[in-house]
Amino acid sequence: MEVPSLLLVAVVSAFGIVIVLYTRFLVRASKEHRESAECFQQMASNIREIFWMIDAETKKAVYVNEAYETITGRSCQSLLENPSSYEEVIHPEDRTRVLGRLEEATRTGQFDERFRITVPSGEVRWVRVHGFPVRNAAGKIRRLVGTALEITAQKQAEDQVARNLATAEAARAEADALSKATLALTQDLRMDFVLGALLRSLAELIPYTCARVLVPEGGPHVLALGEKLCPEPAKAPSGYPLTLNADESPFLQRILADQKSVLISDTKQEEGWQTFKGHEHLRSWLCAPLVASDEYLGFLSVGHTEPNHFTQEHLRRTQLLAIPAAAAIQNARLYARADIYGSELEKRLADLRQAEVALEQSEEGRRISEEKFQKVFRSSPIPFSITTLNEGRFVDVNAAFERRYGYSRPEVLGRTVLDLRIWEDPSDRVHMTTQLQQGPIRNVITRLRTKSGEIKLTAYSADKIQFDGQSCILAVSEDLPEYDQQKVN
Repeated sequence: MEVPSLLLVAVVSAFGIVIVLYTRFLVRASKEHRESAECFQQMASNIREIFWMIDAETKKAVYVNEAYETITGRSCQSLLENPSSYEEVIHPEDRTRVLGRLEEATRTGQFDERFRITVPSGEVRWVRVHGFPVRNAAGKIRRLVGTALEITAQKQAEDQVARNLATAEAARAEADALSKATLALTQDLRMDFVLGALLRSLAELIPYTCARVLVPEGGPHVLALGEKLCPEPAKAPSGYPLTLNADESPFLQRILADQKSVLISDTKQEEGWQTFKGHEHLRSWLCAPLVASDEYLGFLSVGHTEPNHFTQEHLRRTQLLAIPAAAAIQNARLYARADIYGSELEKRLADLRQAEVALEQSEEGRRISEEKFQKVFRSSPIPFSITTLNEGRFVDVNAAFERRYGYSRPEVLGRTVLDLRIWEDPSDRVHMTTQLQQGPIRNVITRLRTKSGEIKLTAYSADKIQFDGQSCILAVSEDLPEYDQQKVN
């Protein structure tokens, strides 16, 4: 009886030790889980981007960090109380598109959009939102998680650059057109050539149905020296060239007396229009006087069969063309060389110079944007790296990259990813660079190696950029949520 008793005592003692050890293990695991959750919460609370999570089936928000309040002007509590209220944050003009893309993302797992939001004060802001899927064991998308970064300043800078470029391009195009027109008007001093060149140049600047050069010919008579119809008829109309008698048209008398530019949106509303011979069928009309050396030569008559066709911009272009046209007509009459450009062309050159100054200012704005990029790159808690596209040679990394992979910045700069054996499977990088030829890649799951040799399961996103004059890859490598890593493993 003594041996069994001793054996029983030993078994009970061993079982007690197992219980103690298991209890200690649970306490330690709970503490580590709590510390991990606290670290995640601390990180989410301190980044400037909104970190969000929504249920893929209900589209309701499950979690947002404090940045939601800073960027949207709405409290996190309001979103918790009404998990669908984030839809109201989206600008009404963008809402249908964005929610449609979000619906697609619940099936594809891909979401990367730039759109406007409105804050309670009515201010409109721009954000860039990208997310990736969290799948269950069966592979079904259970949640979408991601970040939202405010890019209002970046978008305004982009728009300003676009406006400045458009202004400069429009000024250049107009200056080129006027220069070509002026050159064409001086190629030959014969009147028929000058008038043909003038009306062709006018058609390039303004879409019209009928254009004429009308000049007084002594007394009440006015002659159409040149005429162009669009589309051109098969043969010249009868009675060409058109001659008019100002005594029979109060409207024509007024034009000749005032010697000013005129824009009529609808000729049916203009008193005396029907007395303007040869123009009755035109519904919108404008004219610009032809003046050279302070001498009134006549006027450009431009019409269209549609009402409200011409604008002040069309009138301005006609006035600009009328300056060299008058000089060319005077040259054709006097067979003498004259100053074609005049002060108006100088004004256009000044406008071009102003546009170029604005373009230079936009370049300064881009420099400021690059400085902001560097600031975000350095301070972001998410690992960033810049490598050359072909070799994979490190050009720059941020502090978060150093912490995650164990390398100091000087240790990686100038070395390639192959030198450091960063990719567990080098063919993954080859595949990634191939995908980049088609566009940015987002949240590709891959395995990367730290300096110590540890393999980290990573959500890898990348895009091609130009950096220091060479083609590079800007990459973001983020840890997957802990529960998602366990499922993938």
